[in-house]
Amino acid sequence: MMKVFATLLAFLAVANAFAPMPAGRANTQLAESLFDKIFGMDLYAPVKDNNQYGTYKKKGLKAGKLSGNSYVPEGLTKAQYAKLRATEVKKKEANYQKNAKKAGIFEDYTLFYTKRGTDTNAAWKKSPTLGHRMAKTKYDFDTDKFGKVYDGNTK
Repeated sequence: MMKVFATLLAFLAVANAFAPMPAGRANTQLAESLFDKIFGMDLYAPVKDNNQYGTYKKKGLKAGKLSGNSYVPEGLTKAQYAKLRATEVKKKEANYQKNAKKAGIFEDYTLFYTKRGTDTNAAWKKSPTLGHRMAKTKYDFDTDKFGKVYDGNTK
């Protein structure tokens, strides 16, 4: 056992003698940090206007045309499917334009805050909505389908 250990130790000493010497002190300069990489992306570049409405139109993106090898759902002809895709593109564009009109329009928080009354008293805390404005619904839930006005009775 002792001979095996001595042989192994001698082998390691000889192998270490022929190993290449380190070239000096290792470089300690850090590579670009994760923060620098993220904020260096195009999205955050100050010269670009990537977050503005209509920027995607400058890229020239559009729906592809159907070719001979294009997918067509079962039950539709190629012409029917092309027409369906065209109406979907028009619908998408109309929705985009509707939302683009609302871009950059914000409510003044101070005006909302004073209108709610939070700045002067706590009466808003006693209201059923706790000072929140409720969204409008498509239907009037104050009346049932027979025109009966809801009076709070469950009978």
